Amino acid sequence: MKALIQIEFFKLFKQSRTYLALASLFCIELIILGSAYFQGKNILDMLLENLQKNFYFEGNLLNGNLLVYLILNTQWFHLPLILMIVVSGTLTTEYKDRTIQTTMLQPVKKGQFILAKYIVAICFTLVSVLFLALTSFSLSYAFFGRGDLIVYLDTLNFFPASEAFQRLLFAFLSGTLSMIFFSVASLTIGVICKDAAKTWIVSAFFLILSHLLLKIDFGNTLINTLFFAKLSDTWQYFFQQHIAWEIVKLNSFLTTGYILLFMVGGILLFTKKDIG
Repeated sequence: MKALIQIEFFKLFKQSRTYLALASLFCIELIILGSAYFQGKNILDMLLENLQKNFYFEGNLLNGNLLVYLILNTQWFHLPLILMIVVSGTLTTEYKDRTIQTTMLQPVKKGQFILAKYIVAICFTLVSVLFLALTSFSLSYAFFGRGDLIVYLDTLNFFPASEAFQRLLFAFLSGTLSMIFFSVASLTIGVICKDAAKTWIVSAFFLILSHLLLKIDFGNTLINTLFFAKLSDTWQYFFQQHIAWEIVKLNSFLTTGYILLFMVGGILLFTKKDIG
């Protein structure tokens, strides 16, 4: 099993799309930071348009903490899309090149083979989120400095600089679970579809549908609580004045359950399906 994981890591980081994905994330960050640097006042006015009629703001509101928060809002959609393309490609590429048939001729169990891909997919997701966190904090603080964070979620929430940093870290940790879920889901979709183009289309549709369903009130407390699409914005709870830890813990537990469900389902499907 250890050898299979090492081989999967080698194949993942040998592909140019892996580095292109990380470069894309970095470019999106630079675009956000560049826009804030040259049009910072316009961005701040847009964010606080309704509030400035009733409140007077003083101080450096456009700071590194606010920029990291904006990056989080942007990247939590772009990052899973990029991850789904890279992760599903680790399997669909082998179907396309027919190297999977060669691999299966070796003394390798199908269950171990696909499990190794899931493990590497999770590890790559962790690396990507860590890369995003490090570059976001370092670049934002370097160009905009530290400062207090103001977030408007139904009401105006104010966080001192030190507390804002902690809440942003918690948001990255919470969002990581959602990113792992979408990565695992895309690999399971790859098991079903096999073809790269079909897998990317279905994965993109799955991601978009999840974001659309997130905004819908189903009128049922159980569905609104347990449905996977309702769990992807758990990171936003860290920007409420009083963090609802019970909801955060429940959502994290449910997300982990969905990750395991998709993994087990993908492994069972792969072991039962014909490789050809």
